[in-house]
Amino acid sequence: MAIVAPASPFDREELFRGLAWLGSRYRLVLRSDMLTRTGYLAGPDVRRASELAQAIADPSINAVVCARGGYGAMRILDAIPWSALAARPKWLVGFSDVTALHLSAIASGVASIHGPNVTGLGRSITPAERASLLDALEGGGAALRWTGLRALSAEAADVPVEGPLVGGNLALVEAMAAAGRLVVPAGAILALEDVTERPYRVDRMLTALRLGGVLQRARAIVFGGFTSCEPGPDGTTVEDVLKDRTADLGIPVASCAPFGHGAPNHAFVVGARVRLDVRAGVLATAPL
Repeated sequence: MAIVAPASPFDREELFRGLAWLGSRYRLVLRSDMLTRTGYLAGPDVRRASELAQAIADPSINAVVCARGGYGAMRILDAIPWSALAARPKWLVGFSDVTALHLSAIASGVASIHGPNVTGLGRSITPAERASLLDALEGGGAALRWTGLRALSAEAADVPVEGPLVGGNLALVEAMAAAGRLVVPAGAILALEDVTERPYRVDRMLTALRLGGVLQRARAIVFGGFTSCEPGPDGTTVEDVLKDRTADLGIPVASCAPFGHGAPNHAFVVGARVRLDVRAGVLATAPL
């Protein structure tokens, strides 16, 4: 398992605690220049790109786990050998800014894991969250089951829907769409979360995805945590926005899924086929 830093720098103590947990189960490979800092990046683009490319090309590596999100992954997308990943798939693990890597991987036909970064594993994290990561890494997400989802739209609620689970951080999904690099398979169940965005900014991003036809291609939408997305003086909440921007799509929409920047942040396989039952409030791995 390779540990890489494709985006922002990170807290060293959190990294070491996360490495200690991963190292108790897996053989870890790290580069000595991983702790480099260049402003808000974990070193210059060439360093971060070569580190990730090297991990993807190494046949002895079966999983690549990101140290942290933050910002910077999109800057190195064109320097990553996606064809090599497609030729020999391996897990890419992380979330937040790592969404750019997940979306690039799924565009290449490769599933990946939206889940805690290494530094997240070094913070307060529950056994259930760790178990979800192990299930994704070692079982391909076969045990995925989210309960307690809240219906935002009752459209087609009597009929559970199935599709590949695709998405991640809303800001990155929108940015990838703006770059012309977003590939959402038709009939996908779109998973979205975000952090520290005022409701009007969430509105703007969802509206941009509507105008681009992205939301209309989804079979359903599942919203995770929208952490610290507090209302402004107007009092409009982020849930008001999520419901308003999806109400007329004619598809099932649910919120309160257990992933995102807050707790809990359960891992899931990007590209795995899942079934969403809005009436029951359950999303789970689709039966074979």
